[in-house]
Amino acid sequence: MTVSVRSYLSPTLVLLAFDWPDAASRSDFLGFAIRRTPGFWSADGKTRAPDSWLPNRLTFDGPAADTQGDAPTDQAPIQKFMWWDARIDPQDRGASFRYDVYPVVGTPANLQVLDAQAGVCDVVLPAHVEDGIGTWFNRAVVSSQAFAKQVAALGLAPNAAPSAAQALKLRTWLANDMEQVFAQMLDPASRAVSAVYHLTDTLWALPAFDAFGRKHGAASLAIVYDAHTTARKGRPPLPSPNQPAVEALQGLATLAPRDRTHIMHDKFIVTDTPSSPAPARVLTGSANFTTEGLTEQANVLHAFDSSALAALYNDRAHALAANPSIAETARLSAGWSAPITIGSAQVRVAYSPEPAGQRTEIDTIVAAIAAAKHSVSFCLFMPTDAALRDACFAAGDRGLMMFGLVNRINVGSATKADTARQNGQTLDAATLANLELYHRSRDNHDVIDASYFSPATVPQGFEPELRLFPGEPAPAFPPVVIHHKFIVIDAEGANPVVYTGSANMSRNSEQYNDENLLEIRDKRIAAIYLAEFLRLYEHYRARALAIHAKQQHGTGAHARLALAPDSSWAKKYYVAGSPEEKARIALASTAPTD
Repeated sequence: MTVSVRSYLSPTLVLLAFDWPDAASRSDFLGFAIRRTPGFWSADGKTRAPDSWLPNRLTFDGPAADTQGDAPTDQAPIQKFMWWDARIDPQDRGASFRYDVYPVVGTPANLQVLDAQAGVCDVVLPAHVEDGIGTWFNRAVVSSQAFAKQVAALGLAPNAAPSAAQALKLRTWLANDMEQVFAQMLDPASRAVSAVYHLTDTLWALPAFDAFGRKHGAASLAIVYDAHTTARKGRPPLPSPNQPAVEALQGLATLAPRDRTHIMHDKFIVTDTPSSPAPARVLTGSANFTTEGLTEQANVLHAFDSSALAALYNDRAHALAANPSIAETARLSAGWSAPITIGSAQVRVAYSPEPAGQRTEIDTIVAAIAAAKHSVSFCLFMPTDAALRDACFAAGDRGLMMFGLVNRINVGSATKADTARQNGQTLDAATLANLELYHRSRDNHDVIDASYFSPATVPQGFEPELRLFPGEPAPAFPPVVIHHKFIVIDAEGANPVVYTGSANMSRNSEQYNDENLLEIRDKRIAAIYLAEFLRLYEHYRARALAIHAKQQHGTGAHARLALAPDSSWAKKYYVAGSPEEKARIALASTAPTD
């Protein structure tokens, strides 16, 4: 029987899921080899190989000997039922690729690539904007193995600061095209309205606003910004982080300070288009308009070509510009909007704060998770709502595919952080910046704390984890690396749904902050989220497994990872009724059903 293959496509990433039922009866099944046609570009970007084997960092003898190079999968097969191709370049947008996925059997000394059983998957890489919806996921510093190679290629000494040109090159790679959205939104427009939590990026965001204001004047650009100051005992309060932007945009924009909710946490831009003087496009997501938000924290932004959705966001910005109180703002909340059709997607939006005691937004998500038929994946910065977390765990407990990646949190630290935010204080992220990985159930998880980023715990053959941009001084607390706020339900099914936006999906974000939360029902968008989520998840999962092996078996200064020499790695995927079996079959099925 041939391998079945299914793709999940992001503009900058291809996730492949595959299945080979014959493996259940073979003791010599060693994994999969994947060949891409056309292949990879040369290091100088001038030539392209006619085809290339996707790489694997692990071999049967451990990690590839050269940390700057990987082993081809016909020699070091993939021992998973999904893999991703992240070697996508800007010139590849819209290009066609063929992936041939081969079963590999035999022994490490005598590998056999079974050509006759290969599965084929042809894909056309999507553009960032398709069918009226734009999607940008950045790479962020958490993509450390690949980013470490980018740094090494510049020849920088450890902890050395790059030049301005080198820093821009590195940050542009991390932004992964996200840096382009500000000019793409503002350049064609003649009027723009924005609500911004933090506007501090001087590379792309602030220059785009500045250029727009100079071209069209202050009457054409309105910006609502979070104006909270930071209290200091016995000293004057620290000004808002937005103060430099406020000063830079004086006379170029109509500026509206916002300080009567706990935080004005929105990050969106509404513009008109050359063909329409009314609100026509909206940009929104999890990324703050800061250099850190665009390049160092994992984030997403969406652009929607929809006059109906843009009008809702435009009205919201104008309402916030009056700086209403929490209670006054809550009275503006009408719950979820009516569904808006944008291309093949159905989109709804809800705004916070909601009226006291009301949980319309979170309870909608909880109900959707409870109705999940295949999978739940969540990637959240601060998920403190017990009902929401319990719903995710319950999905795993009942055998659905359940993966979660969150900044580690406990009740005490969450309460302390929320109190600090309510008082306008700087967030102490010491306990929030660690990570938790959930796999299958609430009791099956790994905690990724500061030790996981130490050079002393780097698995042999891997690069050290980079949480800071080269040359940056270490802050007083661990930097936040996962800033996402999204949940993907049944991404591999026929009726997936994504919840995403600025809201941290906590009680405080829903009751006390200015937030926007989107519900997107669309198979293409859900596939993008699943592909990008699993890239992040597997990045941390690999390191967690290596460090756990070291802790449990005492393998010396560095944990050693290596491919299994037989089919033992695959056994759990063929246990009847197990979550692993369900995930293997569902992810690779080319005819998703509900």
